[in-house]
Amino acid sequence: MTSIHTLIPDIQSLLKTKGWMSEALSKEFADEVSRRLVIQYNEEHSRGLRLSQMGPKCPCQLWYSYHHPELAEPMPPWAEFKFSFGHIIEAMAITLAKAAGHSVTGEQDELVVDGVKGHRDCVIDGCVVDVKSAASRSFLKFKEGTLAQDDPFGYLDQLDGYVVGSLDDPLVTVKDKGYLLAIDKQLGHMCLYEHHTSDRRELLLRDRIRRHKDIVARDAPPACECGTVPDGKSGNIKLDVKGSYNPHKFNCKPNLRCFVYASGPVYLTKVVRKPDVTEIDKNGKVVYN
Repeated sequence: MTSIHTLIPDIQSLLKTKGWMSEALSKEFADEVSRRLVIQYNEEHSRGLRLSQMGPKCPCQLWYSYHHPELAEPMPPWAEFKFSFGHIIEAMAITLAKAAGHSVTGEQDELVVDGVKGHRDCVIDGCVVDVKSAASRSFLKFKEGTLAQDDPFGYLDQLDGYVVGSLDDPLVTVKDKGYLLAIDKQLGHMCLYEHHTSDRRELLLRDRIRRHKDIVARDAPPACECGTVPDGKSGNIKLDVKGSYNPHKFNCKPNLRCFVYASGPVYLTKVVRKPDVTEIDKNGKVVYN
Protein backbone atom coordinates (compact mmCIF):
# COMPACT_ATOMS: atom_id res chain seq x y z
CA MET A 1 0.00 0.00 0.00
CA THR A 2 1.36 3.43 -0.93
CA SER A 3 1.89 6.17 1.66
CA ILE A 4 3.70 9.47 1.74
CA HIS A 5 6.71 7.66 3.26
CA THR A 6 7.13 5.43 0.20
CA LEU A 7 6.81 8.29 -2.30
CA ILE A 8 10.50 8.68 -3.18
CA PRO A 9 11.34 4.96 -3.52
CA ASP A 10 8.14 4.43 -5.51
CA ILE A 11 9.08 7.20 -7.94
CA GLN A 12 12.62 5.87 -8.25
CA SER A 13 11.33 2.37 -8.98
CA LEU A 14 8.97 3.80 -11.59
CA LEU A 15 11.79 5.61 -13.35
CA LYS A 16 13.57 2.29 -13.89
CA THR A 17 10.68 1.10 -16.06
CA LYS A 18 9.15 1.99 -19.42
CA GLY A 19 5.58 2.53 -20.54
CA TRP A 20 4.28 4.45 -17.52
CA MET A 21 3.71 7.82 -19.20
CA SER A 22 0.15 7.50 -20.49
CA GLU A 23 -1.50 9.90 -22.89
CA ALA A 24 -3.68 11.21 -20.06
CA LEU A 25 -0.70 11.84 -17.77
CA SER A 26 1.24 13.46 -20.59
CA LYS A 27 -1.62 15.86 -21.26
CA GLU A 28 -2.00 16.72 -17.56
CA PHE A 29 1.71 17.45 -17.35
CA ALA A 30 1.69 19.60 -20.48
CA ASP A 31 -1.38 21.51 -19.31
CA GLU A 32 0.20 22.24 -15.92
CA VAL A 33 3.48 23.43 -17.46
CA SER A 34 1.50 25.61 -19.85
CA ARG A 35 -0.53 27.10 -16.98
CA ARG A 36 2.61 27.95 -15.01
CA LEU A 37 4.46 29.48 -17.94
CA VAL A 38 1.47 31.59 -18.97
CA ILE A 39 1.34 33.03 -15.45
CA GLN A 40 5.11 33.64 -15.40
CA TYR A 41 5.39 35.36 -18.76
CA ASN A 42 1.97 36.88 -19.42
CA GLU A 43 0.43 37.94 -16.12
CA GLU A 44 1.35 40.86 -13.91
CA HIS A 45 2.05 39.96 -10.30
CA SER A 46 -1.08 40.63 -8.28
CA ARG A 47 -0.85 43.27 -5.56
CA GLY A 48 -1.59 41.91 -2.10
CA LEU A 49 -0.33 39.69 0.67
CA ARG A 50 0.11 36.01 -0.12
CA LEU A 51 0.71 32.92 2.03
CA SER A 52 3.85 32.31 -0.03
CA GLN A 53 5.28 35.57 1.38
CA MET A 54 4.72 34.88 5.06
CA GLY A 55 8.34 34.21 5.89
CA PRO A 56 10.45 36.85 7.68
CA LYS A 57 10.79 39.81 5.33
CA CYS A 58 12.33 43.25 5.42
CA PRO A 59 9.37 45.53 6.30
CA CYS A 60 10.54 48.17 3.83
CA GLN A 61 10.65 45.57 1.05
CA LEU A 62 7.18 44.35 2.02
CA TRP A 63 5.76 47.90 1.92
CA TYR A 64 7.20 48.60 -1.52
CA SER A 65 6.09 45.23 -2.91
CA TYR A 66 2.53 46.08 -1.88
CA HIS A 67 2.35 49.79 -2.73
CA HIS A 68 4.84 50.11 -5.60
CA PRO A 69 5.44 46.74 -7.27
CA GLU A 70 6.37 48.63 -10.44
CA LEU A 71 9.55 49.86 -8.72
CA ALA A 72 10.94 46.36 -8.29
CA GLU A 73 14.10 45.44 -10.16
CA PRO A 74 13.26 43.77 -13.46
CA MET A 75 14.06 40.08 -13.52
CA PRO A 76 17.18 39.48 -15.67
CA PRO A 77 16.59 37.26 -18.72
CA TRP A 78 18.70 34.40 -17.40
CA ALA A 79 16.71 34.37 -14.14
CA GLU A 80 13.38 34.30 -16.00
CA PHE A 81 14.65 31.34 -18.00
CA LYS A 82 15.92 29.61 -14.86
CA PHE A 83 12.54 29.91 -13.14
CA SER A 84 10.96 28.23 -16.17
CA PHE A 85 13.10 25.17 -15.42
CA GLY A 86 11.69 25.12 -11.89
CA HIS A 87 8.11 25.13 -13.15
CA ILE A 88 8.80 22.18 -15.46
CA ILE A 89 10.64 20.16 -12.80
CA GLU A 90 7.97 20.75 -10.17
CA ALA A 91 5.13 19.79 -12.54
CA MET A 92 7.05 16.65 -13.49
CA ALA A 93 7.46 15.66 -9.83
CA ILE A 94 3.68 15.73 -9.33
CA THR A 95 3.18 13.72 -12.52
CA LEU A 96 5.64 11.11 -11.24
CA ALA A 97 3.76 10.87 -7.92
CA LYS A 98 0.55 10.11 -9.82
CA ALA A 99 2.23 7.58 -12.09
CA ALA A 100 3.77 5.84 -9.07
CA GLY A 101 0.28 5.08 -7.76
CA HIS A 102 -0.03 7.74 -5.07
CA SER A 103 -3.21 9.71 -4.42
CA VAL A 104 -2.71 13.27 -5.68
CA THR A 105 -5.59 15.68 -5.08
CA GLY A 106 -6.27 19.32 -4.28
CA GLU A 107 -3.85 20.69 -6.87
CA GLN A 108 -3.61 24.49 -6.77
CA ASP A 109 -6.62 24.79 -4.45
CA GLU A 110 -7.03 28.29 -3.02
CA LEU A 111 -6.52 28.58 0.73
CA VAL A 112 -7.21 31.49 3.09
CA VAL A 113 -5.69 32.18 6.51
CA ASP A 114 -6.88 35.32 8.31
CA GLY A 115 -7.81 36.94 5.01
CA VAL A 116 -4.52 36.11 3.23
CA LYS A 117 -4.82 33.83 0.21
CA GLY A 118 -2.49 31.25 -1.25
CA HIS A 119 -2.46 28.17 -3.48
CA ARG A 120 -0.94 24.92 -2.30
CA ASP A 121 0.74 22.62 -4.81
CA CYS A 122 -1.18 19.47 -3.93
CA VAL A 123 -2.26 16.88 -1.37
CA ILE A 124 -0.45 13.53 -1.65
CA ASP A 125 -1.81 10.57 0.33
CA GLY A 126 -3.75 12.96 2.57
CA CYS A 127 -0.72 15.19 3.29
CA VAL A 128 -0.13 18.79 2.23
CA VAL A 129 2.88 18.84 -0.11
CA ASP A 130 4.76 21.78 -1.56
CA VAL A 131 7.24 21.02 -4.34
CA LYS A 132 10.59 22.83 -4.46
CA SER A 133 13.42 22.61 -6.98
CA ALA A 134 16.86 23.64 -5.76
CA ALA A 135 20.49 23.78 -6.78
CA SER A 136 22.64 20.97 -5.39
CA ARG A 137 24.07 23.04 -2.54
CA SER A 138 20.63 24.22 -1.37
CA PHE A 139 19.19 20.72 -1.83
CA LEU A 140 21.47 19.47 0.96
CA LYS A 141 19.42 21.42 3.52
CA PHE A 142 16.37 19.35 2.58
CA LYS A 143 18.28 16.08 2.37
CA GLU A 144 20.16 16.55 5.65
CA GLY A 145 17.14 17.94 7.51
CA THR A 146 18.77 21.27 8.37
CA LEU A 147 16.33 23.60 6.61
CA ALA A 148 14.78 24.75 9.90
CA GLN A 149 18.19 26.15 10.91
CA ASP A 150 18.75 27.94 7.59
CA ASP A 151 15.53 28.93 5.81
CA PRO A 152 16.20 32.44 4.45
CA PHE A 153 13.32 32.39 1.97
CA GLY A 154 10.69 31.18 4.43
CA TYR A 155 9.84 27.82 2.82
CA LEU A 156 8.68 26.39 6.14
CA ASP A 157 6.59 29.49 6.94
CA GLN A 158 4.95 29.10 3.53
CA LEU A 159 4.24 25.44 4.26
CA ASP A 160 2.78 26.42 7.65
CA GLY A 161 0.32 28.63 5.79
CA TYR A 162 -0.77 25.81 3.51
CA VAL A 163 -1.16 23.34 6.38
CA VAL A 164 -3.12 25.80 8.55
CA GLY A 165 -5.24 26.81 5.56
CA SER A 166 -6.05 23.14 4.94
CA LEU A 167 -7.14 22.25 8.47
CA ASP A 168 -10.83 22.04 7.52
CA ASP A 169 -10.21 20.38 4.15
CA PRO A 170 -11.48 16.77 4.08
CA LEU A 171 -8.85 15.93 1.44
CA VAL A 172 -6.19 16.47 4.10
CA THR A 173 -6.16 13.66 6.65
CA VAL A 174 -2.79 14.56 8.23
CA LYS A 175 -3.42 17.86 10.00
CA ASP A 176 -0.27 18.45 12.07
CA LYS A 177 2.47 18.28 9.45
CA GLY A 178 3.30 19.04 5.86
CA TYR A 179 5.98 17.95 3.42
CA LEU A 180 8.40 19.59 1.02
CA LEU A 181 9.11 17.42 -1.99
CA ALA A 182 12.56 18.71 -2.96
CA ILE A 183 14.29 18.06 -6.28
CA ASP A 184 17.95 18.70 -7.04
CA LYS A 185 17.58 20.41 -10.41
CA GLN A 186 21.21 19.76 -11.29
CA LEU A 187 21.47 16.04 -10.47
CA GLY A 188 17.84 14.86 -10.38
CA HIS A 189 17.96 13.62 -6.78
CA MET A 190 14.76 13.81 -4.71
CA CYS A 191 13.92 13.84 -1.02
CA LEU A 192 10.93 14.41 1.22
CA TYR A 193 11.29 16.89 4.07
CA GLU A 194 8.80 16.39 6.91
CA HIS A 195 7.75 19.52 8.80
CA HIS A 196 5.59 19.56 11.93
CA THR A 197 3.25 22.54 12.21
CA SER A 198 2.79 22.94 15.97
CA ASP A 199 0.30 25.18 17.77
CA ARG A 200 3.21 27.54 18.42
CA ARG A 201 4.06 27.79 14.71
CA GLU A 202 0.41 28.43 13.89
CA LEU A 203 0.37 31.30 16.40
CA LEU A 204 3.61 32.68 14.91
CA LEU A 205 2.08 32.50 11.43
CA ARG A 206 -1.06 34.35 12.47
CA ASP A 207 1.01 36.95 14.33
CA ARG A 208 3.19 37.51 11.25
CA ILE A 209 0.08 37.93 9.09
CA ARG A 210 -1.14 40.58 11.52
CA ARG A 211 2.21 42.39 11.46
CA HIS A 212 2.42 42.25 7.66
CA LYS A 213 -1.05 43.76 7.43
CA ASP A 214 0.01 46.54 9.80
CA ILE A 215 3.09 47.28 7.67
CA VAL A 216 1.26 47.56 4.35
CA ALA A 217 -1.41 49.74 5.97
CA ARG A 218 1.15 52.47 6.66
CA ASP A 219 1.31 55.64 4.57
CA ALA A 220 5.12 55.54 4.28
CA PRO A 221 7.69 52.74 4.17
CA PRO A 222 9.21 51.62 7.48
CA ALA A 223 12.95 51.37 8.05
CA CYS A 224 14.90 48.79 6.07
CA GLU A 225 15.94 45.64 7.91
CA CYS A 226 17.87 43.90 5.13
CA GLY A 227 20.72 41.82 6.54
CA THR A 228 24.37 42.73 5.90
CA VAL A 229 27.70 40.93 6.32
CA PRO A 230 31.38 41.90 5.91
CA ASP A 231 32.75 41.55 2.39
CA GLY A 232 36.04 39.86 3.15
CA LYS A 233 38.65 41.88 5.06
CA SER A 234 38.35 45.07 3.00
CA GLY A 235 36.09 46.83 5.47
CA ASN A 236 33.32 46.82 2.88
CA ILE A 237 29.83 45.73 3.97
CA LYS A 238 27.48 43.88 1.62
CA LEU A 239 23.91 42.63 1.63
CA ASP A 240 23.57 39.04 2.77
CA VAL A 241 22.26 36.40 0.38
CA LYS A 242 18.63 37.00 1.26
CA GLY A 243 19.02 40.77 0.95
CA SER A 244 20.69 40.46 -2.45
CA TYR A 245 17.59 38.67 -3.75
CA ASN A 246 15.31 41.48 -2.52
CA PRO A 247 13.78 43.00 -5.69
CA HIS A 248 13.32 46.31 -3.84
CA LYS A 249 16.84 46.52 -2.40
CA PHE A 250 17.58 49.84 -4.15
CA ASN A 251 14.37 51.27 -2.64
CA CYS A 252 15.35 49.92 0.76
CA LYS A 253 18.89 51.29 0.46
CA PRO A 254 19.06 54.19 -2.03
CA ASN A 255 22.87 54.47 -1.67
CA LEU A 256 23.45 50.80 -2.48
CA ARG A 257 26.28 50.11 -4.94
CA CYS A 258 26.58 47.03 -7.16
CA PHE A 259 29.90 45.52 -8.28
CA VAL A 260 29.95 42.70 -10.80
CA TYR A 261 32.41 39.88 -10.12
CA ALA A 262 32.92 36.77 -12.26
CA SER A 263 30.89 34.85 -9.66
CA GLY A 264 28.01 37.35 -9.80
CA PRO A 265 26.99 40.77 -8.44
CA VAL A 266 27.84 41.97 -4.93
CA TYR A 267 25.73 44.72 -3.36
CA LEU A 268 27.70 46.99 -1.04
CA THR A 269 26.03 49.13 1.60
CA LYS A 270 29.41 50.50 2.72
CA VAL A 271 32.47 50.97 0.51
CA VAL A 272 35.80 51.45 2.27
CA ARG A 273 37.89 50.08 -0.59
CA LYS A 274 36.39 50.28 -4.07
CA PRO A 275 36.50 46.85 -5.76
CA ASP A 276 38.56 46.64 -8.94
CA VAL A 277 35.65 45.32 -11.00
CA THR A 278 32.84 46.89 -13.04
CA GLU A 279 30.24 48.87 -11.11
CA ILE A 280 26.68 49.15 -12.41
CA ASP A 281 23.70 51.19 -11.28
CA LYS A 282 20.24 49.88 -10.44
CA ASN A 283 19.31 49.93 -14.14
CA GLY A 284 22.27 47.79 -15.11
CA LYS A 285 24.27 50.64 -16.70
CA VAL A 286 28.03 50.84 -16.14
CA VAL A 287 29.11 53.48 -13.63
CA TYR A 288 32.26 55.38 -14.62
CA ASN A 289 34.04 57.08 -11.73
